[in-house]
Amino acid sequence: MEPKIELQKKVTENGEEKKKDGNKCKKKQLGGVRTMPFILANEICDRFAGAGFYANMITYLTQVLNLPLVKASNTLTNFGGTSSFTPLVGAFIADSFAGRYWTIVVASIIYVLGMCSITLSAVLPKLRPPPCPTQVNCQEASTLQLWVLYIALLLTSLGTGGIRPCVVTFAADQFDMTKAQTDSGSWNFFNWYYFCMGMASLTALTVVVYIQDNVSWGWGLGVPTIVMGLSIVAFVLGSRLYRKIKPGGSPFVRVTQVIVAAVKKRNVVMPNHPQLLYENKELDAAISIDGRLLHSNQFKWLDHAAIVTGSDINESNQPNLWRLATVHRIEELKSIIRMLPIWAATILLVASHSHLGSFTIQQARSMDRHLSPSFQIPPASMSIFSTLTVLIGLPLYERLFVPLAHRFTGNPVGITCLQRMGIGFVINILATIASGFIEIRRKTAAAQHNLLDQPTAVIPITVFWLLPQYCLHGLAEVFMSVGHLEFLYDQSPESMRSTAAALFWIAIAMGNYISTLMVSLVHQYTGKNRNWLPDRNLNRGRLENYYWLVTAIQVINLIYYVICAWHYTYKPINEQIETERSDEDLESADQNGKVSNFLDADDKGNKELELVKN
Repeated sequence: MEPKIELQKKVTENGEEKKKDGNKCKKKQLGGVRTMPFILANEICDRFAGAGFYANMITYLTQVLNLPLVKASNTLTNFGGTSSFTPLVGAFIADSFAGRYWTIVVASIIYVLGMCSITLSAVLPKLRPPPCPTQVNCQEASTLQLWVLYIALLLTSLGTGGIRPCVVTFAADQFDMTKAQTDSGSWNFFNWYYFCMGMASLTALTVVVYIQDNVSWGWGLGVPTIVMGLSIVAFVLGSRLYRKIKPGGSPFVRVTQVIVAAVKKRNVVMPNHPQLLYENKELDAAISIDGRLLHSNQFKWLDHAAIVTGSDINESNQPNLWRLATVHRIEELKSIIRMLPIWAATILLVASHSHLGSFTIQQARSMDRHLSPSFQIPPASMSIFSTLTVLIGLPLYERLFVPLAHRFTGNPVGITCLQRMGIGFVINILATIASGFIEIRRKTAAAQHNLLDQPTAVIPITVFWLLPQYCLHGLAEVFMSVGHLEFLYDQSPESMRSTAAALFWIAIAMGNYISTLMVSLVHQYTGKNRNWLPDRNLNRGRLENYYWLVTAIQVINLIYYVICAWHYTYKPINEQIETERSDEDLESADQNGKVSNFLDADDKGNKELELVKN
């Protein structure tokens, strides 16, 4: 009876608080829609702070700290990469022992400390070099001033590492995702989440960037810092309503145990039928609340870890997990291995559009940005057009695209996650091609007005020439980013969802680092006279050639992605609910059991879900 009691206790901690009085059972439901104002308030404030903090940072580095363009661009890109790697550490902490709630709280405090530091550097004159309005022979920031900047960025990177992998998964924990699967609610959740983030970014790109360009950098950085502090208060206020999933132990340890056990038994003969492999429902109860993963025929060498031999189980009937693994734990590792090739394809996609935060802003600064004789758009605020495209595109995707696609595919959500990502890849290629042609048009206008040698002059060409590339990048995000996030949540093992969310940001990190390498190599090897990416005068550069190079890389990456998606097998899962657990007690995964092919989602799934074990 002990395993059943322990399981009942675990489920109680996950889903609801129960108070028993004789035969009566009073339940206090946790989670649900009522928690969203607190969780989304935290995430909206965080996104507002982050977008307002870093959207115009290229201007702060080049105009205030007087860094060369390439150095400033690489500094931001490396910082973005570091900020996207730290979520792996945050996910490990959350999934292993701290839980998502406390990881978010502590990480948010660290994040605020970093924002306070960089705000002080903008306020105190000793922490920045003398102004250089002409941008000629400027004094760069000193080593001390740069170290203050780097420490502040490091603190924000550490804070980001705890927030990013946990907030979206913590929000999803508040819902019964199995019920959502039936009526496509899980899809609505991810779009709802992304829509709220877009609204926060839009507000930051308009309000905060305007303050930075027209009031002062002290207030421009101080406002996001204050908002981020308020986000912590909002999140903590809802703590009594949250459904807090108890950590199931380190997923990295379980993965290592499976590999070690498989290596140790690599010469042991496999049984004739997979049903003879080791399974232990009680052992896996804490990490299979959504349902147990079924045996799959891929990566069969890992199945050796589930072969039972004489020395694998001790006298108290407990397995030695370094010699014996359950089928569910083996399938956890298989799921991650299957996801990695698809995930890897997103890295070059990130590298291809990292220029939006650097070179494109410099382009906008050199163009006519006036909406009226007295008002002009801040260069960094041009990103609002990408955000607006996302905000408009998400409702249109749900209300128009999904019903239309459903008529042709029969899929309740229109198209699969992989198909959605594939469309995003194609649109992103079109956006990069548009960027190249727009840069040619900008330099042609500069040449016609003899402004090629005046880097600070405003070229008489409207900044709205940049609109197509911003809108196309926003449309690509509607398909690619949301689809990628949904894919990682859906296909990852339930005990590794924070880690899967971290993979989303690690792809961004690696993409940013690759972008830094590409920019550095192009800058180093394209000569001094007509360098593609010059330090000061973009008018004398050949930025369009850089865009053509990026386009070619993206086309190769798209071919790789299509091959991987074509051969991808969705994870099989047994969602059969056991008698001792009710529907209310289960925290189910997003669209678990949807076994589909990139082109035919349903037929393949029906075949694999027939492999339900006893």
